[in-house]
Amino acid sequence: MYLIESPHTAEECLGALDELLEMGPAVLEQYHFGCLVGVHMGWAIVNAESEAGALKIVPGSLRSKARAVKLNKFTADQIKEAHREMEEVPSKT
Repeated sequence: MYLIESPHTAEECLGALDELLEMGPAVLEQYHFGCLVGVHMGWAIVNAESEAGALKIVPGSLRSKARAVKLNKFTADQIKEAHREMEEVPSKT
């Protein structure tokens, strides 16, 4: 699972939306935007096998500025284990 961040300028905004629309309504539906409040960024969470695969839903004109962040979740047990591991590391003071 990847979080896509696709920044664009106010000047690029309508063109980017047009490109997304051309990619199909299913692609457009995956996005959330901040454009109406002056934050020209599109966000989407997608399932993909790789970062490159995730970026395929970004319009070509914006792909070089976009990034895909691989997401993960933590369980309560993983957090507790991380604390235990930190306690076991000797302090360098």
